[in-house]
Amino acid sequence: MSEKQNIVKPSTLPGFMELLPAEQIRFNRMMDTIRRVYERYGFAPLDTPVIEKSEVLLAKGGGETEKQVYRFMKGDSDLSMRFDLTVPLARYVAQHMGDLTFPFRRYQIGKVYRGERNQKGRFREFYQCDIDVIGREKLSIATDAEIPAIIYNVFTEIGLPPFVIRINNRRLMNGLFAHYGVAGKPEMLRAIDKLEKIGPEKTRKELEEAGIDATAISGVFDFIAIEGTNSEKLEALAALGIDNEQFREGLEELNTVVTLIRAFGVPEESFAIELKIVRGLDYYTGTVYETLLRDYPEIGSVCSGGRYDNLAEYYTKEKLPGVGISIGLTRLFYQLNEAGILGEENISSLSQALVVPIGNTLETCARVASRLRNAGVVTEVYLEEAKIAKKMNYANKHGIPYVVLIGDEEVADGLLTLKNMTDGEQQRLSFEEAANIINQ
Repeated sequence: MSEKQNIVKPSTLPGFMELLPAEQIRFNRMMDTIRRVYERYGFAPLDTPVIEKSEVLLAKGGGETEKQVYRFMKGDSDLSMRFDLTVPLARYVAQHMGDLTFPFRRYQIGKVYRGERNQKGRFREFYQCDIDVIGREKLSIATDAEIPAIIYNVFTEIGLPPFVIRINNRRLMNGLFAHYGVAGKPEMLRAIDKLEKIGPEKTRKELEEAGIDATAISGVFDFIAIEGTNSEKLEALAALGIDNEQFREGLEELNTVVTLIRAFGVPEESFAIELKIVRGLDYYTGTVYETLLRDYPEIGSVCSGGRYDNLAEYYTKEKLPGVGISIGLTRLFYQLNEAGILGEENISSLSQALVVPIGNTLETCARVASRLRNAGVVTEVYLEEAKIAKKMNYANKHGIPYVVLIGDEEVADGLLTLKNMTDGEQQRLSFEEAANIINQ
């Protein structure tokens, strides 16, 4: 290297997560679990391009999201990087409608990009793990009940602490607002959204100052104050006597969804009707979901979604209703790590066994490693010249549970010396015995 050559300081952009091997292994395991559960429920994989035509990706136009889009010109092409996985799905379904079978069940796990303001716990590049079921003209309400079962199985298999899937129905709130003559009043939604943060008294005062009728305020507060079990909440909603078609439809849908969530095997303590949910009310048209960790409410929702009437209205005149959820995996992993929920496991290698040559036995070690891999054991060979202590230290530092030692004696008698790096036990075994122990 020339003495005059400048050394560039290695660094990454703010908002882009990069992990060390031990953390990356844990991250990948979470992603693999999500993928495995999605596929178990019959969802097909999809991989859309990271870069789309701006006119397609931004067809809806406006809003805060468009301000965060990474958009650029390449020659004469106006291009944008995807900011979620839902808009590319809409384009995909509209484009390939004639080749798809409906209901279309797809999952996609991929990176998305948003130029958000840099702050702790927020990312400009992050993984989303989405599932959606898309119908053609219609989609059974039963689908809305299957989604919480998938969320429940994903988070149970990841090993998250106690969580609750909270559900509501957009039609209920729309019908309630229409009944009290406050439909289309954004003040109502903003107030409900802030209720848990500022409390009922301040919320009520804000609504009064905004000119909302006292009867309407009392009616909405009676609605969101309903407590009890899921069954008790449904009974209380029916007892409100709201004379509105949308409200009745929403209540009927919510009853059906709750009944089928139970049938899909979700325990009662893991899901709850939550009438204060207003997320996505400019987008979702029926059932809405959010998922909270009971002991870590400050993390916020770790999975959210809902029902929408027309996925691809900007790309086709055909009506394509759907329902789906999204897990923001990068943020979820970061938050769980920060909260210490993921534990202190420091395994920085996927290897189950390290084959260590002692003396001039590398050829035998290579053959043994191949046999171990064929037997299903993730295996690596220590190929560097080093003292035995350094080789063993390598296994310890990476958290490799077994070391296979092969010296002249092992070559002569055809046995292997297997060392358990957890308890230090060392045994002379046949290949088959060693492979069985490692695989256990």
